[in-house]
Amino acid sequence: MTARHVPGHEGWLRPLPGTGLTVSALALGGGPLGSMPELFGQDVTPERGIDTVRAALHSDIRLLDTSNGYSGGESERRIGAALTAAGGVPEGYVVATKVDPDGADYSGERVRRSVEESRVRLGLDHLPLVHLHDPEFHEFDDLTGPDGAVEALVELRESGVVGAIGLAGGRVQEMARYLALGVFDVLLVHNRWTLVDRSAGPLVAEARAQGMGVLNAAVYGGGILAHQHGGPTTYGYRPAPPQVLAAVDAMRAVCTAHGTDLGTAALQFSLRDERFATTIVGMSRPERVERTLAAAAAPLPDALFDELETHVPPPDSWLDAPFDT
Repeated sequence: MTARHVPGHEGWLRPLPGTGLTVSALALGGGPLGSMPELFGQDVTPERGIDTVRAALHSDIRLLDTSNGYSGGESERRIGAALTAAGGVPEGYVVATKVDPDGADYSGERVRRSVEESRVRLGLDHLPLVHLHDPEFHEFDDLTGPDGAVEALVELRESGVVGAIGLAGGRVQEMARYLALGVFDVLLVHNRWTLVDRSAGPLVAEARAQGMGVLNAAVYGGGILAHQHGGPTTYGYRPAPPQVLAAVDAMRAVCTAHGTDLGTAALQFSLRDERFATTIVGMSRPERVERTLAAAAAPLPDALFDELETHVPPPDSWLDAPFDT
């Protein structure tokens, strides 16, 4: 096994296909930064959020991922504050964000406003990577029709206001419809390629066949895979099926036998997968940056992952049943 997943080693920095950008194997996810206690279970003060970004800027991480809609824009504001204090985006860093609807409004005009709001909050004239965020919660025909969200995002790329455009969402069957449009440069999947859920397999294969870069997020499934003991009994923000709970227990025992913990294994499961340019991990404490990088560097044997693979729960327990593209 090569050391591509180890901070500072060859391969830690790699091209993001479809974009011309260079990213790090690990990215800071900005979801928790703006404080969303209803989703992440804790409040995050502005100071702590900004300090977390500053810690990332002084680490081996080279990609910050956020969204217009995270905490009503607070995630972007805190990233922007940290970037201002740093004198701008450090050389070699990429800041990615996402467009979000305003309530039910996911029109082309809303997408243009979303991009402008993000530029102001982040303090950036140019956004190098902007994703269409969670389109599965809206009507496909509306978002893909004339002056819809997709058309507006493509026009923003063509005019140079944004660089690359991505598709970031959940339910793979719906994401496949957008992927088939052939207009996106990057795919971001979440909760659907982890130790216990492989829903995104065909979707990732299709994206790579199109020459797209692929980002993998939420590799802890919302927290259940981050804990060697205790932790939530939900997966992907919903109650975990019994098969998933049983698999998690079995995987914890395997990790103990190999002298490691489930969170480290869950992180490296994604980091070691060469299909993913980046693994995005949400962080909201400065010390979490250092701990996550240390987990990325921890020496784990290939035999551990071979054994974990024998405990993957059946497909009917995954978030999305298998499908054909």
